[in-house]
Amino acid sequence: MDAWEEGLPGKPCFSAQLRLCRRLSPFFLTCAVYFLLWIPQDQPSWVSALVKCLPVVCLAASLQVERWGRRYRTLLQGALLCSAVGDACLIWPDAFLHGVAAFAVAHLLYLWAFGLTPLRPGLLLPIALVCVLYSSILLPHLPTGMALALAAYSLVLASVLWRGLARGGSIRWGVLLFTFSDMVLAWDTFAQPLPHARLLVMTTYYAAQFLITLSAFQSPRLKTN
Repeated sequence: MDAWEEGLPGKPCFSAQLRLCRRLSPFFLTCAVYFLLWIPQDQPSWVSALVKCLPVVCLAASLQVERWGRRYRTLLQGALLCSAVGDACLIWPDAFLHGVAAFAVAHLLYLWAFGLTPLRPGLLLPIALVCVLYSSILLPHLPTGMALALAAYSLVLASVLWRGLARGGSIRWGVLLFTFSDMVLAWDTFAQPLPHARLLVMTTYYAAQFLITLSAFQSPRLKTN
């Protein structure tokens, strides 16, 4: 068994790294295709939806061959596939709330996967302060019919942020980037258009999903910090 699988921190052997790169190469390839094509947002189509969803679908597929942590892996796959549905829905403005619902389900699956250990309740106060401050600034810009749905989604996202920060490792950076991506998207959509917002949203979003997925390839004996 190689060093990666033996759980020796910082000493994965070359063969393990090569296998991991091979499993994740479709993700990097489809990300490159998305950014190279850069289909305009004002031309929604099933082609643009497919190009946008493929990187996340590839991440879900990469988990299929992982040998340990079946429950954790399955929950991550479900979250990634729900995220892909959300990605597709957000292509069409009329399906925005459907996309929000799909991502809410994805985050609930992430919550289930991350669990409640370690609890680290001290993280709740700073997360709550940031979320309340941002929501209070954004709220006046939200359409009346969307305010309640987006408030519920924000609560779920904040919970994922708490559990991801508590777990540590690559998950910590993944949930931070996911939260940042959603905050930029919401501000650009409802408050004020931001320069290069789409590029910023999609790079941080794909990176977030990648970092969360990466946690499934760590040995179960490696502890988060």
